[in-house]
Amino acid sequence: MKAMPWNWTCLLSHLLMVGMGSSTLLSRQPPPLSQKRSFVTFRGEPAEGFNHLVVDERTGHIYLGAVNRIYKLSSDLKVLVTHQTGPDEDNPKCYPPRIVQTCNEPLTTTNNVNKMLLIDYKENRLIACGSLYQGICKLLRLEDLFKLGEPFHKKEHYLSGVNESGSVFGVIVSYSNLDDKLFIATAVDGKPEYFPTISSRKLTKNSEADGMFAYVFHDEFVASMIKIPSDTFTVIPDFDIYYVYGFSSGNFVYFLTLQPEMVSPPGSTTKEQVYTSKLVRLCKEDTAFNSYVEVPIGCERGGVEYRLLQAAYLSKAGAVLAQTLGVHSEDDLLFTVFSKGQKRKMKSLDESALCIFILKQINDRIKERLQSCYRGEGTLDLAWLKVKDIPCSSALLTIDDNFCGLDMNAPLGVSEMVRGIPVFTEDRDRMTSVIAYVYKNHSLAFVGTKSGKLKKGTYFLFPFLSPDNLCSIGFLCFPSLW
Repeated sequence: MKAMPWNWTCLLSHLLMVGMGSSTLLSRQPPPLSQKRSFVTFRGEPAEGFNHLVVDERTGHIYLGAVNRIYKLSSDLKVLVTHQTGPDEDNPKCYPPRIVQTCNEPLTTTNNVNKMLLIDYKENRLIACGSLYQGICKLLRLEDLFKLGEPFHKKEHYLSGVNESGSVFGVIVSYSNLDDKLFIATAVDGKPEYFPTISSRKLTKNSEADGMFAYVFHDEFVASMIKIPSDTFTVIPDFDIYYVYGFSSGNFVYFLTLQPEMVSPPGSTTKEQVYTSKLVRLCKEDTAFNSYVEVPIGCERGGVEYRLLQAAYLSKAGAVLAQTLGVHSEDDLLFTVFSKGQKRKMKSLDESALCIFILKQINDRIKERLQSCYRGEGTLDLAWLKVKDIPCSSALLTIDDNFCGLDMNAPLGVSEMVRGIPVFTEDRDRMTSVIAYVYKNHSLAFVGTKSGKLKKGTYFLFPFLSPDNLCSIGFLCFPSLW
């Protein structure tokens, strides 16, 4: 990753503006008071909450999605322009929303929580989706946040009826001579008949085009989407898929999720609900979603299981870490934060771990599973899609690294968990966010915690050494930032 002069400000802003303070990840002792640094800060309106933030990698401008407002900030956090998105009269039970047809439900003044914020570089626009009107989106010009379009008259324009800000994740797949695609993943809040949990949509060049956000492919039998079957809710009434992170790499799009499932504890005949962290992979060019695969992820250290995903970030390995891991410096790594156990989603335990996954190893595990299934071994093993017990079918074909599925043996689940490499654990102040990048061949990370601390350090592969030992044997150690 090429370093740019605005990187430091933006990276720190990314964490500081969601309430992060700072502390130290790798230091022997706190620095003297005289060495403490101050940072540029930005505060919105008193009643405003910040939901999402993206940085234009070409200019360093920051776009901030807040309750009822979108901000454009300079790299030193000066307000350049704002765009009002709410509040407005609405009711979450109005489907279609009242701006399409009359709603008999009582309307109240409702805030518009920003649920997704993406930069469409190809068309120089911002995609800002909110909680009003079943999750419709605005397309805003990057330069001045002028509204280019706001499609709302078709069911494809309603992306999510969930009001939580972290319920939607989007990944743009860009093409040089075709319209781009937008992969959307969202919790459905018990409304699978209205919202697919994952889908691919058209991003038309014209922001007011009738086909904006239409499914990439749709006919009577097949579409570019997956819906949660209604039968799933009879087994787990509050079932949903919570999307934590999403990205594209190579020929695939990935989403990291938390999903509830029913399991039988050892020695018990009754089942209990737990949460499992899973990586979902789809081929970018798969319009029928035959390439859908899920694989459970987690990590373990000292006999303690960390299985509840809190945050993730994709970065390159960098030369120093790559040599230790036995990978190339440009290989993709997933930096993840997990909390302890599996039984709590909303009230996670404070014990947490920072773990690294080599993306190629995850893909290799998926390829092995595809190969075994196409040899007729095992079942599809996806309980929530009601295909857990369907046997795999045998077929004579070659499955390579870029195999994108057929209209058989899909969707597919991997039963064996892929374990990450634990780098750092925190027992008291749960880690809740992570960002990483390569600087002078070193892979650097910033980790945010529940109490509002920001930890900074260099990634290394000696998880059982104390920070003092690491510093004494020559690792790059950082003072506190604050």
